[in-house]
Amino acid sequence: MEHIAALLLIVGCSGNMAECRELPAPTPVYETFEECEAERPVSMRELESEAPRVMATCVYVDPALVYDDAVLEWDVTDDGKLTATLEPVTSFAVARNEHGRPASTLMK
Repeated sequence: MEHIAALLLIVGCSGNMAECRELPAPTPVYETFEECEAERPVSMRELESEAPRVMATCVYVDPALVYDDAVLEWDVTDDGKLTATLEPVTSFAVARNEHGRPASTLMK
């Protein structure tokens, strides 16, 4: 399995920054944070026609944590900066569908 040290997040926004959405990064994962930072301007240029304002940031991936279930949380601040973190999911919602099971297999 490849070691991932950074994720590249690219966001496209309207001219007034009222609406923003994630854009697909040409290469979304990197083995080093430095590689991600080096490719960030190139990737932004490739997607500059997708939105009036395009921003990108590299998000550090802590190799000590397991990110099987993680959420990439991002925001554009009031001063127009893109911030992002990768947060491990720490709580889970469990759903159970008992429809169609015989009564003898239902938990009481």
